[in-house]
Amino acid sequence: MKTSIKFYAALAPLALCGDALAVTRMPLRAPASAMMSAPVRAPEEAQVKIALDGARLKYGLDNDHGYRLTARHPGGPGAWVTRYAHTYKGLRILGSESVIVSDAGGKVVGETLQDLRSGLGQGAGSSLLAGSFIQFDVTPRVAAADAVRTAQGVAPLRVVAEAAPASAELLIYPVQQRMRAASVLGKRSGGLNAADVVKQLTGYELAYLVKTREMGVDRPLFRDTLVSARDGHVIAQWNAVQTVAGVGYSQYNGQVRLSTAYTNGSYWMQDPLRGTGGKFGVNTVVDAAHTGTAGDVYMRTFNSWGDGQDYQLGWPTLGENGQTAAVNAMWGMMNTYDTLKNVLGWSSLDGNNTATYIAVHAWDGYDNAYYSDACHCMFIGDGGARFYNLGAIDIIGHEMGHGVTAATAALDYHFESGGLNESASDINGEMTEAYANAGAGGATIPARGNDWLIGQQVSRSGAPLRWMIKPSKDGASPNAWSWQLQNLDVHYSSGPNNRMFYFLSQGSSADPASDAFSPYLNKWPRAMTGIGNDKAYRIWFRALTTKFTSTTDYMDARNKLYASAIELYGPGPESAAVLRAYAAVNVGKDLDEPNAGQAFGIVWQPQPVTAPAGTTAWFAVAPGGGTPPYAYQWRRNGVSVPGATGSVFGVVAQPGDNGALYSVLLSDARGQSVASDPAQLTVTAGGPAELVFNGGFEAGWEGWRGNTAVVGSWQGAGEAPYEGKAFAYMGGNGRAATETLGQPISIPAGAASASLSFALHVDTAEIAPATAYDTLAVEVKNAAGTVLATLATYSNLDARPGYQVRSFDLSAFRGQDIVLSFTMNEDYALQTGFCIDKVSVAIR
Repeated sequence: MKTSIKFYAALAPLALCGDALAVTRMPLRAPASAMMSAPVRAPEEAQVKIALDGARLKYGLDNDHGYRLTARHPGGPGAWVTRYAHTYKGLRILGSESVIVSDAGGKVVGETLQDLRSGLGQGAGSSLLAGSFIQFDVTPRVAAADAVRTAQGVAPLRVVAEAAPASAELLIYPVQQRMRAASVLGKRSGGLNAADVVKQLTGYELAYLVKTREMGVDRPLFRDTLVSARDGHVIAQWNAVQTVAGVGYSQYNGQVRLSTAYTNGSYWMQDPLRGTGGKFGVNTVVDAAHTGTAGDVYMRTFNSWGDGQDYQLGWPTLGENGQTAAVNAMWGMMNTYDTLKNVLGWSSLDGNNTATYIAVHAWDGYDNAYYSDACHCMFIGDGGARFYNLGAIDIIGHEMGHGVTAATAALDYHFESGGLNESASDINGEMTEAYANAGAGGATIPARGNDWLIGQQVSRSGAPLRWMIKPSKDGASPNAWSWQLQNLDVHYSSGPNNRMFYFLSQGSSADPASDAFSPYLNKWPRAMTGIGNDKAYRIWFRALTTKFTSTTDYMDARNKLYASAIELYGPGPESAAVLRAYAAVNVGKDLDEPNAGQAFGIVWQPQPVTAPAGTTAWFAVAPGGGTPPYAYQWRRNGVSVPGATGSVFGVVAQPGDNGALYSVLLSDARGQSVASDPAQLTVTAGGPAELVFNGGFEAGWEGWRGNTAVVGSWQGAGEAPYEGKAFAYMGGNGRAATETLGQPISIPAGAASASLSFALHVDTAEIAPATAYDTLAVEVKNAAGTVLATLATYSNLDARPGYQVRSFDLSAFRGQDIVLSFTMNEDYALQTGFCIDKVSVAIR
């Protein structure tokens, strides 16, 4: 007979003391109906694999190179992310990988690469390593069992038990050397920016990656060790326990509502509303009973848990006082799940809604909390000399953040990627804290609610573990990137990225005495403008889950956050804030903010126009500051023109308009108003006339249509205009993309001639010498979008330093209304950028 199960979302008062009995130990179990998990939707892997295999020639790779599927997870609405490790002769190349974004039908729409493979075999990069690895031997001379014994022999503490069997993976380890860029060879190490450092591939080693997951006398001993498969020496070893920082926490939320399960007359500390499958069927809290293993699920006969007090060592872990740790954990797990789901659409740790669990009362007096990759679960200690119980909500969010990172980017837990791994968890903890403190509802992260202090609530001294606003306040974490950053413990090398995220969200201060001051910000304004918790979190999460690879470092993170900001919000304040926030921690160069901090006014004044009689003269204005939306009223000689209420105004020039002054009254949503400068119209009887409005893009995208987000000043993108400050930057994505930009024009039938000219600069990262992978078509279309003529097609093969001016005769289109169109198509990898400026169609 099936068991009847009822679920309750019940009020669990933490301050009640009505149950004097310890909870009876019961076997591990999960609600019967929760044991089945829904199938995970996946992209068409075959299409993705075909695209990857077809890229071998593009990257100059031979048939010994391949791909191995390592992970698949959602990548946003209607998109999926599939992660492939690069292989050579069947062995994984450590840290070399492709992150593929595909749509619901499996079509590849983007690829992020960490490419460390080209020096192997007959690839195009083999010459860079003097051909030393063309015949790389993948036959080990050391047995896997011997590599495991070597790794275990480096253990610093006595091992009493195994948490999981040791594993040894034979792989290829790319050896890299950090070097100064050629332009900064004379710079002192202390003055280097992250952008000044490059990594050079120097060779490969056949090695075992040995993962040991052992239990010491009073703590877990999780280590990753690289052991040479040639002679057995240890190449590198790092700590793999993903902790909050080797310390602990306490309970802080008063009376809270918990989602629990009811079956067979008992309540279980299991959440039927969150997660499916996994070890217990749903998200669950269990008792570790002062060990490093999961014990029994918390259960009792009525739905009221804990006494709201810090756990007293020596008291029963299943009693009223011991239950408080479970309440802390369940409350934190519920809120972290809801933050990810409601704000980002991300279900549980892996995005596929696989249930997880938290084991409380880990070890005895354990001043720590950690995520275990062996069980995809968390262990929370009760604290000791320095900390209370480690169940504070930002700590639970931190540890669950490790699970998200493990399921996506899998950032290596050493060097700069290890610092980013820890920072990703700190960010997740702080955003969970903000979401929970605001009532844990809605689809956005509140602007306030978190304290930017990691673990402050749990500290017996009141000092937090980390200060995100100024990491150096802990006495060990740096405020900014430096050459030595990768040599620090990951809990300290996370500091600069934590500070970056604070600046991205909250902005900085221009006061040198402020904790929020950065000496690296030297552009306008000195106090950078933040974009708020919600936007900052979305940009970070998109980069982490769809672009980061296991070896992403600070400079790579900066570039991928910038790309994510562009994808989410287009060029503007958000993408500029990313570049400024990283510049504030010495990663990349600073830049002026676009219109930040300006009072309401006019950024672009109407300009004088000279037009032949019978042609259209165009005037435009661009507002800045104030509160959108804006309202416009154009005037002729001070008199309002009926219906002229847009940012762009066109008038057919007549002889009587010669000398007329056109201006606009601009107002914002708060009722502020400002009048523009007058612009004079000069009407001529004939001669050359310009038909393209805003051909230099100095008025932004005014007059243009299509992907207008490609228009801007593009500061920080490594490109420059032909003249002025603005231009159109099409391509440069490094992923599959199509962008269009066009403007309708009318060529008078009576024109003697019509000619098109524009300045074009092409740069590319493509390496194949004779294949046009990325293209820009210059076309003439009609109003319905039909191509009337293709004037030219440019590609990555046309890459040249600087701009070239291109010219075409349009006389064949006299008497027609046409659309001048630029269409860019970029394939799924290796960017090509097409910079366009000074577009002109002149008639005579």
